[in-house]
Amino acid sequence: MIPHVFALATPALLKSVLFVALPLAGSLLLAYGVYNAAFDLRRGARKRVIDRLKGGLRGREKEDDFALTDFRKRTVEAVGFLAKAFAKWSFTARFQRALDQANISWSAAQTLVNLTAITSALLAGLLALRVSPLITFGVAAGVFILPIVYLFRRRRTRLKKLVAQLPDVFELLGQALRAGHSLASGMQVIAKQLPEPAGTEFGRVFHEQNLGMKIEDALRNLADRTDQLDVRFFVTAVLIQRQVGGDLAEVLDKIGAVIRDRIKLFGTVQALTAEGRLSGYVLLALPVLVFLAMLKVNSDYAMLLLTDPTGKLMLAGAIVMQLMGWVMIKKIVNIKV
Repeated sequence: MIPHVFALATPALLKSVLFVALPLAGSLLLAYGVYNAAFDLRRGARKRVIDRLKGGLRGREKEDDFALTDFRKRTVEAVGFLAKAFAKWSFTARFQRALDQANISWSAAQTLVNLTAITSALLAGLLALRVSPLITFGVAAGVFILPIVYLFRRRRTRLKKLVAQLPDVFELLGQALRAGHSLASGMQVIAKQLPEPAGTEFGRVFHEQNLGMKIEDALRNLADRTDQLDVRFFVTAVLIQRQVGGDLAEVLDKIGAVIRDRIKLFGTVQALTAEGRLSGYVLLALPVLVFLAMLKVNSDYAMLLLTDPTGKLMLAGAIVMQLMGWVMIKKIVNIKV
């Protein structure tokens, strides 16, 4: 009886079952993701409404006392076999550091697992629908890579904003020290007065030393967490001053002036290299625009790059050389200040 049942499972039957089951599974995963996103948004809106109905008492408490979770985001631990496998990769450690620097309380391994699951479901669905393999793998690669690129870009934007805030940070900290505050109390003033990311990062320093860690170790954690040269200048100056003494407020004023000059010089360099960067954008976009125009004007001529084996090799080589040229231009115009 059992062999007879298995004999009925012909390849055609299995193919038809997969054709129905895979798009259905992809649709269910998509619906589940949309439901989770909508639920999180509704929960956040509901929480804000409840906070407003409480009459602002919570806001006043935050002004007087900081909650530790506001500054030290709790990262969700990675669970499951696949997440633990991802956690062993060196890229996962870099990705986790980027998430921390972007102030996103996610687990890097779990994020990679989620992206892999979504990409696999999308890939299976597109293959079941008999979409072109080139388009299928291109879309799947984009779904996996683009969120990671966005997170790294968000991290870079946040760090750039932090560096731009440092002169104001040092000026405010110098004024707090001249007014009689201690260094830790000055960190608390920065956390209260300055917005994210400076307020968040220096608030973490304040909470770490408030929980018993030496302020020197908390400052070293700040330097390691942000991995910015200007922050390391500040941390080194503070550590030297606490060992040999001196006027820390004056040192902070000088560091702030140096950083302001560096930011001004960096703006000048950006203006002078704008032409080179624009040339890179034009050289990267021009072949794509010409190819699209040829598809419109003479599609048979342009489609040879997609249908003919030699044309495919030429197209792949052109893409690789375009990317290499873009990297070289970026390397030339990226002048360290």
